[in-house]
Amino acid sequence: MRTTDTISITAPLERVFEAARQVERWPQILSHYRWVRMLERRPDGGRVEMAAWRPFGSARWPTWWVSEMTVEPAAHVIRYRHVGGLTTGMDVRWILRERRAPAEPHSVEVELVHEWAGPPWPLIGGLAAALVIGPVFVHGIASRTLAGLKRHAEAA
Repeated sequence: MRTTDTISITAPLERVFEAARQVERWPQILSHYRWVRMLERRPDGGRVEMAAWRPFGSARWPTWWVSEMTVEPAAHVIRYRHVGGLTTGMDVRWILRERRAPAEPHSVEVELVHEWAGPPWPLIGGLAAALVIGPVFVHGIASRTLAGLKRHAEAA
């Protein structure tokens, strides 16, 4: 399973990168995040527990996972390796690229890539990941995360 979500944000690269890497602040700026806790802090990231809602109309489905987070400031990349929850084994990359065009404000392209073989369920794990978990849950949360990050960074 591979999902890719992208968004263009009209804001300075460093502002967008700081908002993306400061995951503990996400519940304050992203309404679908229930909580984010740093379980272990390291200079290059740490172990982080995240919980979000995946809305379905007026209903909300709770999601939860633990990740090893690695921040690469020089490359403007943030990596996650899910180590707890249903999506254990998932690799996530946030890639931020500055875009500049003559006579236009700063613009940042944020690409969010999730890759995963699926849960360890015999026969149906890969199918569940490719047909439901990736396109419905992962994309549903990732697209909301990027849209909220855009609103936050552009309003600052």
